[in-house]
Amino acid sequence: MSTPGPKQAIFESLAEVAQALGHSNRLELLEYLAQGQRSVEELSTLSGMTFANTSRHLQILRRARLVETERRGKHVLYSLAGDAEVVTLISALSRVGERNLAEVNRVLDDYFHARDSMEAVTREDLAERLEAGLVTVLDVRPEEEFAQGHLPGARNIPYAELDQRLSELPEDTEIVAYCRGPYCVFAVEAVAALRARGFKAVRLEDGFPEWKAAGFAVEAQAAAC
Repeated sequence: MSTPGPKQAIFESLAEVAQALGHSNRLELLEYLAQGQRSVEELSTLSGMTFANTSRHLQILRRARLVETERRGKHVLYSLAGDAEVVTLISALSRVGERNLAEVNRVLDDYFHARDSMEAVTREDLAERLEAGLVTVLDVRPEEEFAQGHLPGARNIPYAELDQRLSELPEDTEIVAYCRGPYCVFAVEAVAALRARGFKAVRLEDGFPEWKAAGFAVEAQAAAC
């Protein structure tokens, strides 16, 4: 058998990456890891998969060099192997799917567009509004994800707590909500709930990982001593 040439060798390696992406559960795990480091136990809880299935999917992602590990005591923590590159790769996959796949567009129309027909705010537009002090940025992800990284000056009110914490939000300033990514429903639901209560609210076009991958400034909470 002849040895594959350089191009074929590269294509074979790229195919391994593509195969690692070829499962909905693994794409979901990558979205969770785009928020910050997670243990297998945490990822299992978030995804609803068994510990064994979660570990198996993570090993496939690790072999493709999409995730990496760090041991802390008895725990092994997973993170993206190159945040910007992996997030950009997933974003490119999303754009191709939205352009070519009818099912993707059906879900977008039936849920996202039906719930929020207003145009989402772009990253560039939000950066300008932030600099001018014209908006309040609302992060509706869980507190532990917010602590690992968030948009500058963002307020963290997890979506599940929004109804009980509306008094923390200004009524005279536009609110821009964001969550884990473009398909995360928390921001869509938060904006709908805020508008129903008289707030002026819109959502960011995607989420924290895409904002960070694009090179915009981020903040993180200092770890407790």
